[in-house]
Amino acid sequence: MYPHAINLQLVSTIGAACMALLVIAIRLRAARKPTSARKIVIPPLAMSTGFLMFLFPQTHIPWTYALCALLAGFVFSYPLIRTSKFEVRGREIYLKRSKAFPLILLGLLAIRLALHSYVERFISLEQTGAVFFILAYGMIVPWRIAMYRKYAVLKRSLGGNRSDV
Repeated sequence: MYPHAINLQLVSTIGAACMALLVIAIRLRAARKPTSARKIVIPPLAMSTGFLMFLFPQTHIPWTYALCALLAGFVFSYPLIRTSKFEVRGREIYLKRSKAFPLILLGLLAIRLALHSYVERFISLEQTGAVFFILAYGMIVPWRIAMYRKYAVLKRSLGGNRSDV
């Protein structure tokens, strides 16, 4: 292993930990303000720009790797879906704080780091990044779709329309 590869692994690990802590902080702050369909839908749309990485040949991976990563993301989205709930306060819809959410994110981070260390032994760092991007996208999309559906039901019950995206 080259010294720069160790440094890249360390940077990647620190970056993943910082992102997890940032998501936890954002989620806790989001519970203080009403939510909207736009706030639910924008993250996966913005994240989809990450697929541009596949323009570079170094990030190309076999379809089977991509499919496995996507399926793993679907599995990992389940606890996020189960802990994402809304509540109505007045005429506004808020994300309900979940004590389990930060623990779930930290658990998913630990699993991701363990998998990352294992996977990178077999494929390049760029390909590992591509696999874990697909895993993350496979996790956020079902989670946000489930959130949007729950939000839309509540919005309709309040007499609002679904077109506030």
